[in-house]
Amino acid sequence: MESREGNPSASLLEVFADDYSRTILLAAEEEPRTAKDLSEVCDASLATIYRRISTLRSHDLIAVHSTIGSGGEHKQLFETTVEAFHVSIADGEFELSVETRDELADNFASLWENFREST
Repeated sequence: MESREGNPSASLLEVFADDYSRTILLAAEEEPRTAKDLSEVCDASLATIYRRISTLRSHDLIAVHSTIGSGGEHKQLFETTVEAFHVSIADGEFELSVETRDELADNFASLWENFREST
């Protein structure tokens, strides 16, 4: 049996099997959120949230955006990049694939739609 480190599909399955990771992905899908917000949504410590965010970022499942708050403080907002998650079984093995949003394409499509609506 192949180790999890050598099997990206097994590693992704573990990420999606984790309750905190799934909750973070769903909450950050609704709107970009701070780690503190995610901590409250998940009812988990900030340390737990940051560990899960690190794992999610290593799989490119969540993006981080830096902003400046109303008081001048720097904030990080986390946003889900997952568009779709596919699982298939072939030749006795699980195959997983994740489709992520192409931020540039999303921004262009939004810009184009706004342009069309204004003309």
